[in-house]
Amino acid sequence: MDTIQILVLSLVQGFTEFLPISSSAHLILTPRILGYRDQGFAFDVAVHLGSLIAVIGYFRTDIIRILRDLFLSLGRNGTPTGESRMGWMIVLATLPIVVIGGIFKSLVETDLRSTLVIAATTILFGLLLYWSDVTGRRNRDEYSVNWKDALVIGFFQALAIVPGTSRSGITMTAGLMLGLTREAASRFSFLLAIPTILMSGALVTLDLIRSDLPVMWNELLLGAALSFASAYLCIHFFLKLIERMGMLPFVVYRLLLGFALLVF
Repeated sequence: MDTIQILVLSLVQGFTEFLPISSSAHLILTPRILGYRDQGFAFDVAVHLGSLIAVIGYFRTDIIRILRDLFLSLGRNGTPTGESRMGWMIVLATLPIVVIGGIFKSLVETDLRSTLVIAATTILFGLLLYWSDVTGRRNRDEYSVNWKDALVIGFFQALAIVPGTSRSGITMTAGLMLGLTREAASRFSFLLAIPTILMSGALVTLDLIRSDLPVMWNELLLGAALSFASAYLCIHFFLKLIERMGMLPFVVYRLLLGFALLVF
């Protein structure tokens, strides 16, 4: 890939990873629209890892508190706190995608990357996001998530293995359906991204290391760095604006994108 292609794809992924519009769909569609050859799954994972570092950096204080209280709660005299409970809920919500993603990994990497699949999921889950935003009570924070809520959000997240669904979009949808505020649903979704992206990235990195095929590590590192910068900015502004802005702009974008794909 040339530098311009790396720049475009990295910024697209970084800005869309934490918006409810599906970064994986944009990574598949962008090279088709601009006439690039498909950048491959390795580059997709590299830019996702850049986004992972961004979310860890942005929520570093929260993550430290969650991990500290999580380990303390394992002790004999450990007292549960809001942070430790949320940490366990994130662990629980991660389990469904580990199982389902492992089973359907090869299918996701091949057959489900079609434009028709992306168009259908973009429209369908865009409408579901709108419904949950309009009908949700929006009176709970992220610390109120219980084990039932975590499993619901986790199984919704597992749907995101299909391109066009949007991992952040579908988990925010589940959170809104469960009565979380827009900001709380977004924060839980962003924190839930950490173990999910970390595990998928680790598995594919091992595959790359073991593979005999040449790996353009310079391209992957540059893509990860650019994705990190754009994702960090995206998280910052999204959390500041989402309560006032609502999900409607993203729903409209998803519908326009989905129907444009069906037509063209």
